[in-house]
Amino acid sequence: MPDVGEGLTEAEILKWYVQPGDTVADGQVVCEVETAKAAVELPIPFDGTVHELRFPEGTTVDVGQVIISVNVGGGAPAAEAAPVAAPEAAPVAAPVATPVATEAPAAGTEEAEEDEPQGRQPVLVGYGVAASSTKRRARKGVAVPAQAAAAIQGELNGHGGGTVTATRPLAKPPVRKLAKDLGVDLATVTPTGPDGIITREDVHAAAAPAPAVETPAPVAAAPAPAAAPAATPSPAVSTDARETRTPIKGVRKATAAAMVGSAFTAPHVTEFVTFDITRTMKLVEELKSDKDMAGLRVNPLLLIAKAVLVAVRRNPEINAAWDEANQEIVLKHYVNLGIAAATPRGLIVPNIKDAHAQTLPELSTSLSELVATARDGKTTPAAMQGGTFTITNVGVFGVDTGTPILNPGESAILAVGAIKLQPWVHKGKVKPRQVTTLALSFDHRLVDGELGSKFLADIAAILEQPKRLITWA
Repeated sequence: MPDVGEGLTEAEILKWYVQPGDTVADGQVVCEVETAKAAVELPIPFDGTVHELRFPEGTTVDVGQVIISVNVGGGAPAAEAAPVAAPEAAPVAAPVATPVATEAPAAGTEEAEEDEPQGRQPVLVGYGVAASSTKRRARKGVAVPAQAAAAIQGELNGHGGGTVTATRPLAKPPVRKLAKDLGVDLATVTPTGPDGIITREDVHAAAAPAPAVETPAPVAAAPAPAAAPAATPSPAVSTDARETRTPIKGVRKATAAAMVGSAFTAPHVTEFVTFDITRTMKLVEELKSDKDMAGLRVNPLLLIAKAVLVAVRRNPEINAAWDEANQEIVLKHYVNLGIAAATPRGLIVPNIKDAHAQTLPELSTSLSELVATARDGKTTPAAMQGGTFTITNVGVFGVDTGTPILNPGESAILAVGAIKLQPWVHKGKVKPRQVTTLALSFDHRLVDGELGSKFLADIAAILEQPKRLITWA
């Protein structure tokens, strides 16, 4: 299972495209996996014949575990498709982002200690891993208190005193959590993973009750063959059909964790503005027939996004982040504009890189590609990283507005409500006009009431008089 970066430690195998005995070519997509952030397709880095699929569909596998082996021909032993051997992959149907380096794990954690990269080899569309990313350094010994050392030494040698050096068991964070949930002491578990890493199977084996017969020698847990019936977990229905239970995993699990973290870390404030958006709606119709916009998707969201970018230029302090670790406010001089998208796998927020530098036709193209990619479930993790400001269009569901939760790492998010024909005072008379409500949630550590109010008022003013897209730009 390749290391896809962005702090991800596991992925679920959604679908195998090959079976044992199939011939595969270097760069051929052999399976689709879902990380906590996106579904991605994995290419094979070998020419040969599939020898074995190590895990069935529906299995969650830790990064670094071998999931497939390939016989490279001529009677040679099966080659294990480990992430370190992945070469250039052929493009797939999803739009390809510019290759980016994966994030390093958090400094200071033992799980983050890895060899310095010797170059990167793409293993997924648009991003790659270091050639040595799955090889760990030797773990340094951890000194234990003298009292505990004496007890350990007494157990081992029959006498007390002296000092001892203990080593922390090797296990990834999900495995450590599993051990904690099952009440298993990792120090008592026999590792079967590469380089002495404790796997999920090792923890489950340690948690299983001891058999009544003589205990056999420890062996590595063998995963079920992929040809077995699909193991994709389906919603469990109670016997009386009154409840359905669905495992929380993948995108929904990651979104839930992010929203809880954001809601209870950043002090949220939400402000609202209701205004006449009739002129912008007329401009949308005019742009649809403009030859310079021929073939491009023009809708209210396009002009709202452009209005946000102009308002950010007028109020640059809104485009910032709170760095808790360094106790700094990070002002961003670029806008990676996030667009919240509802997908079959849950809510995701891909962003348009450097949206502030795009013309209206370019912004239209970027929005269309973003939505299409999200709808197809092909959004890459890289496309969801680095956002600076987010728009969520709840109006498409007929909702007037809402109080959105900040996307983690951002200072503000704009909710766009439904655009409805309503009675409105226009030029001294009550007339039917197109009216909408915007809601801006912001981090009150970064954005005070004055800045938040001015920014929201500017967006409304631009959309009420869209000529300001030119005069204010």
